Amino acid sequence: QVQLVESGGGLVQAGGSLRLSCAASGNFFRVSTMGWHRQAPGLQRELVATITSSISTTYADSVKGRFTISRDNDKNMVYLQMTSLKPEDTAVYYCNAPQWGYWGKGTLVTVSS
Repeated sequence: QVQLVESGGGLVQAGGSLRLSCAASGNFFRVSTMGWHRQAPGLQRELVATITSSISTTYADSVKGRFTISRDNDKNMVYLQMTSLKPEDTAVYYCNAPQWGYWGKGTLVTVSS
């Protein structure tokens, strides 16, 4: 059974850092592009970052230079290192495997001003 489980969310002050983790189960991981999305209250879910199986990355303009996506294929993990956090980064962050339509349940990040 495929599962994506996010962790690492929490409350942080503006300017602080957090690292989100996503643990993936299933044989799809090594060959899959993985992504992080986020959804703020009252807004649509938006793409934050993606990483391909060949470690090519993309980022939303709003997080470029502040967030870094990475993966560990040996551990079936994908990470999102977030620095210089802003109140507008407050959202539920979701891990996904877009080629397969898999989504985690999300982890809440709250950035206080």
